[in-house]
Amino acid sequence: MNMVQLFEKKKQGQELSQAEIQYFVEGYTTGSIPDYQASSLLMAIRLIGMTDEETFYLTKAMIESGDVIDLTSIEGFKIDKHSTGGVGDKVTLIVTPIIASLGIPVAKFSGKGLGITGGTIDKLESIRGLKTELTSQEFIDNVNKHKIAVAGQTGNLVPADKKLYALRDVTGTVDSIPLIAASIMSKKIASGADGIVLDVKCGSGAFMKTEEEAKKLAEAMTAIGEKLGRKVVAHISDMDNPLGKMIGNKLEVVEAYALLQGRLEETHADLLEECIIISSLMYQIAAGVDEATALTAVKKVLEDGSAAAKFEEFIVAQGGDLADIVQNDTAHKIAVTAASEGVVETINALMIGEASVSLGAGRLTKESALDYDAGIQLVAKKGDRVTAGETIAYLYSNSAISEETVEKVQQAYTIA
Repeated sequence: MNMVQLFEKKKQGQELSQAEIQYFVEGYTTGSIPDYQASSLLMAIRLIGMTDEETFYLTKAMIESGDVIDLTSIEGFKIDKHSTGGVGDKVTLIVTPIIASLGIPVAKFSGKGLGITGGTIDKLESIRGLKTELTSQEFIDNVNKHKIAVAGQTGNLVPADKKLYALRDVTGTVDSIPLIAASIMSKKIASGADGIVLDVKCGSGAFMKTEEEAKKLAEAMTAIGEKLGRKVVAHISDMDNPLGKMIGNKLEVVEAYALLQGRLEETHADLLEECIIISSLMYQIAAGVDEATALTAVKKVLEDGSAAAKFEEFIVAQGGDLADIVQNDTAHKIAVTAASEGVVETINALMIGEASVSLGAGRLTKESALDYDAGIQLVAKKGDRVTAGETIAYLYSNSAISEETVEKVQQAYTIA
C-alpha cells in the first residue's frame, strides 16, 4: 500500500477501504507521508467526494490518532453543542448556563476563532482572570460541582485534525463536506460527550452557503455520531445576517450576559430565539423529554434568573471577574450611517465579519493578537426602518479605523 495507489484510486472515483484510510491518517499524523502527497489525496476527496462509509472510517481514524477524553467520572448524561461558526454567534455563552441550571452536565471543549468566525475561548478570555486552560481534574470537578465547564482543546486531542486542517487551509480543500464532517465529529466524539446538538449555519457568513449544502453536512455528521453510539441532533440556522447586535469578543460576552439577565432591549429577538431552540434540543436529548416540556423548562430558567445565576457561578468558578463584563471605551469609535431611506432587508454577515477582523476583533492568522474590546454594534437590524443619515452601526477599535472598513459596514446593509 502506498499513497500513489490511494490518490489514483480516489481520483478514479473508487472507494477507499478502512485499512487505506487508516494508513493515510496514521502516516500523515506521524510524518511518514509528506504534505505534497497528502494534499493530492485531499484534493481528490474535495473533487470526487466520499461515501458515508469512507467518511465514517476517516472520522474513526482521526479520533484514534490521539487522546479520547474520559468523562465517565462526571455524573449524568453529558451534553455538548457545536456550531459550524458564524458572525455574532455567542450562543454557547448562553445555552450552556441554561442547560446547567436545569441540572444537566455540560462539559464543553471549544476553540479559538480564525478569520470571520469568532471563537468561544477568545470571548471567555476577554473576561479578566478567566482561565480556559484547565487540568483534566479541574475540568471534571467543575462539571460535577457546577454542572458546567468550558475549556480549550487539549494538546493531543485529534492531532490528525490539527495537521489536516492546516493543510486544507492552504490547499483549497476546506469546503469539502466529508472533510468538514470528519473534522468536526472527530473532535466532538473525542471530547467524550454522550449527546451532541449540531448548529449548522448556512448563508454568506458560513462555510455552507446554501441550505442544501447545510443539510448534506448535517446528515453526514448525524450519521457519524449515531454509528459511534452518540445521540446527535442537527439544527440548520441562518447566517446570512449576523446574530444579535454585537460582534466582537467582549461585546458578545456583554450581550450574552444582558440576555440572560432579561435585559432584552440590549440584544435582539433573533439571538433569543436561536438560544431557546438550541437549549431545547439539548434538554430533549439529555433529559429524554418532548419539545413542549423542554421549551417550558428553558423559558422558566431564563425568566426566574436561574440561568443568569448559573452563568455567574461558571465565570467565577473559572477565575473570571464578573465586574469586568462591561463594554469598555475604545480609543476610536465611529458611527456608520444609512446611505438611503427604507427598510433593512438584509445585513451581509460575511462583510460584517470581515470588517470586525479589520477592527482587531478577529484573527487573520493563528498568531494574530486580538483587541478584545474591538467590534461592531448593529443599531439597525433586519426589518428595521431607517432614514438616510441615521446611525445604523457603531465601530469600536483601539487602532485607527479605516474609511474602507466604514464603507464595508455601510455596504453590508441592503436597504429597500
